Amino acid sequence: MKVLLVAVCWCLLFVLSWPLALVVLVLWPLLWLLSLPLRVVGITVGAVFALLRGVLFLPARLLGAR
Repeated sequence: MKVLLVAVCWCLLFVLSWPLALVVLVLWPLLWLLSLPLRVVGITVGAVFALLRGVLFLPARLLGAR
């Protein structure tokens, strides 16, 4: 569904301004490549917080708290 929405929006942009639509088509993969390191950082930060949560709640889990 998301792909269909993106395709319809791009077609609408192509009808309204084809040079801008072509620029978007060329720059989209570059923006995706630039966002990859930020995604890796986000996954890493989420994993660190999950580890901290596990370490902090370990005594309570060992004592049987639900």
